[in-house]
Amino acid sequence: MSLKNALDDFDINDPKLAGEISEAALTSGDYPYDKKLKWSKYESQLLALQVELVKLQTHLKASGERIVSIFEGRDAAGKGGAIKRYRENLNPRHTRVVALPAPSDREQLQWYFQRYISHLPTAGETVLYDRSWYNRAVVEPVMGFCSKKQTAAFFVEVPNFERMMVDDGIHLFKFWLNVSRPMQVKRFHDRRHNPLKAWKLSPVDLKALGKWDEYTEARNQMLNLSHTDYAPWNVVRANDKRRARLGTITKVLSQMDYKGKDKNLVSELDENIVILGPKFLAQSGVEE
Repeated sequence: MSLKNALDDFDINDPKLAGEISEAALTSGDYPYDKKLKWSKYESQLLALQVELVKLQTHLKASGERIVSIFEGRDAAGKGGAIKRYRENLNPRHTRVVALPAPSDREQLQWYFQRYISHLPTAGETVLYDRSWYNRAVVEPVMGFCSKKQTAAFFVEVPNFERMMVDDGIHLFKFWLNVSRPMQVKRFHDRRHNPLKAWKLSPVDLKALGKWDEYTEARNQMLNLSHTDYAPWNVVRANDKRRARLGTITKVLSQMDYKGKDKNLVSELDENIVILGPKFLAQSGVEE
């Protein structure tokens, strides 16, 4: 049975079967937990962290500091949901989401980074990229939207590009939300059968289902070639969206200094969920 056909074969009206599928998907891919974080605990922790984000936003406005957080991952990894929970109680004038469409004919003739640079934050702002310049490292080469030469050039340029950002004072956070193959299929299935989410499932998504190994290879190369001490990759195990959302917010807060910071709260980073790129690769048996 193909993965595409599998999207139609689950009986979504059978709660027992749905529960078994959800449990199996959650624990796949060496995920460290066998149950989702309880909803009550998730809600209370999320609210406390969102209060900290409001404090951080006040600090950024006063200090003029800037934050860039980029969210990468396979389709259905939970990037949009993580971004939504980060910004839902913040002033949208100072916390912006950037989700760019495919480049226009004009943009294709520009320096690759140019269209991303125009969205970088000004003093006091946070910008959250829902996919970023790392399209050139994963999605584009896997789907045949760029050449090998263009990807190679990207890996030469990106460390210097990010070095300039950091040297100019931008706090840069890079997140790769990692899901297992069974969990991705389950989420695609949920989208396909939910009229409110069906728009999220595109023909490109379905085509990507058959390119799991190619995406894995591209991800590993990206983590190997673009992880630096000044712009490190944080891999977020995202089979449980709740833990992933808390992890990304906690990581940002733990790295920032601001008035009224609850150090006990933001120090509770789950290192089973958020780990540095090289450690993730080592755990996955990938040699540098």
